[in-house]
Amino acid sequence: MTDRLMLLDTAGIYFRAFYGVPDTVTAPDGTIVNAVRGTLDIIARLVGQFQPTHLIACWDDDWRPQWRVDLIPSYKSHRVAAEIEVGPDVEVVPDPLSVQVPLIAEALGLLGISIVGAAEHEADDVIGTLASTADLPVDVVTGDRDLFQLVDDSRSVRVIYTGRGMANLEILDDAAVETKYGITPRQYADFATMRGDASDGLPGVAGVGEKTAAGLLREFGDLNGIIAATADPATALSPSVRAKLLAASDYLAVAPTVVEVVRTLDLPAVDSTIKRPDAERAAVLAARLGLGSSMDRVVEALGQAAGG
Repeated sequence: MTDRLMLLDTAGIYFRAFYGVPDTVTAPDGTIVNAVRGTLDIIARLVGQFQPTHLIACWDDDWRPQWRVDLIPSYKSHRVAAEIEVGPDVEVVPDPLSVQVPLIAEALGLLGISIVGAAEHEADDVIGTLASTADLPVDVVTGDRDLFQLVDDSRSVRVIYTGRGMANLEILDDAAVETKYGITPRQYADFATMRGDASDGLPGVAGVGEKTAAGLLREFGDLNGIIAATADPATALSPSVRAKLLAASDYLAVAPTVVEVVRTLDLPAVDSTIKRPDAERAAVLAARLGLGSSMDRVVEALGQAAGG
């Protein structure tokens, strides 16, 4: 079996688990553990389906870093609103979930899954650094389209996209990104900058949608080329598109730094090799938290990945 590293966008997984598993799932002491059980089930499924040999749970030490907010104040601002429709995009952790996050970390540690985060950075940045520096093929598991910028056939980096649910996983390589958007993964961050993303509070360039953004990138290569073309009256840009880009010049000066994931973090070295979990310790935690078959499934999946 070829060695392969799986990087988990952990918060995305446990939010999905929290909203996908009924909150009637509780531990013997009454603590809600739906997110814990759902997270273990998702990891068991991913490991069983994609058979990684290495696994890291990437952590949001800071899901809304101040340096990104300083550049674009609206960045994820809607997710900290006092009143907000509850859903899987909400980053204000609901109380029944906040008490489960340490339990999820405890379970991952017991299972031998390394957790890696970085101060003042999001899990996306941890994933970006690990995916860009790994010396083996990488699967990035995420529901965040921004990480499509990491897809790279030359380095065997692909994204397993969970945005349509665990029953409808999409595997994105270079060809899939190009088919989906008409651009290369290397152009995706510039594409996302222009398109904007309401879920992240990124306004984008008003009046420039996906089709126009992709066309501009195909013609001019990257955002710097587009900005240079906008400033050159001799360039064959339509007056309306030129006007829209000029009106967004302040935004375009800072947005790429916000949208591009960091790939150069100084991260601690960890042993990401999947190991056979200690079944006895796992059983003790499962009994304490009422994890039942969810723990059984993840222990079995990790045991098989570790060598049968």
